[in-house]
Amino acid sequence: MEHYNYNGKEIIGIDHGFGNIKCRHVVFRSGVKHKGFVSDKSQDEDYYILTVAALAKELEFRHITECEAVLAVGLPIQWIGAQKEAFRKYLMRNELIEFRYHGQDYLVRIDDVQVFPQGFAGVVQRLGDFKGLNILADIGNGTMNTMLIKDGKPMSSRCYTDKLGVEQCIIRMSNELLAVSGFAMPYDVCEDFLRKGNADLAEKYTSVMRKAAEEYSDTILAKLREYEFNPEIMRLTVMGGGACILKHFWNDDGCRVQYIEDICATAKGYELLALNNLKRRDT
Repeated sequence: MEHYNYNGKEIIGIDHGFGNIKCRHVVFRSGVKHKGFVSDKSQDEDYYILTVAALAKELEFRHITECEAVLAVGLPIQWIGAQKEAFRKYLMRNELIEFRYHGQDYLVRIDDVQVFPQGFAGVVQRLGDFKGLNILADIGNGTMNTMLIKDGKPMSSRCYTDKLGVEQCIIRMSNELLAVSGFAMPYDVCEDFLRKGNADLAEKYTSVMRKAAEEYSDTILAKLREYEFNPEIMRLTVMGGGACILKHFWNDDGCRVQYIEDICATAKGYELLALNNLKRRDT
């Protein structure tokens, strides 16, 4: 079971998504269905509660009931400058966290919280593969984070965050289905269709869903072109929940594209970045 422990401190990466909370080993929904989009994750209690839930599930998987922990988390690229310190303080409000989960008592002392940019964290372990010019699109439930990478080095001046997450596709799809059917299609049916590329529904519904997904894919590519994506000279990497949408519903026309489908890739990247920071501090 792979995870990082440095000098007795358990490093726990948590990817606070609007649709799902992801750790190295566990994934669960950000609420009964999904957490509504907010531009500041520290504005209410929800993400703190979800953080404790993430600790419970991940520590249960790791068979750890008491530990000193370093939380490795992230924010959208364009938000990190303004919100990093507030989010860090938000998650460090209680040094000691005690809770009971599945009949087991847990005690966690939060030693530190480190905040990293989304997107970059998901590919940090494979930056050596990014030869030449690359564009990375990390499409989550709420936002799309875009970064240009040249010869394995992120271009800090070419990073962008847009409210173009998967939820925008599902909203469009739901509205169009409502007009056709007269009833609201369940959220999880739409989500499952996007993940798999098909559904066991009448063609009159799947054709509407397919069209909405294709239009959303075109919107994503149009935004990438605004950021000077040129398929003739750039490679495209797509990750996050939106990767499956482009994979199923976008005609890549021979573009050099790779899809990172590990939903936990960003949480794992946060852990590696935090580990490297801890090692640097000790040198």
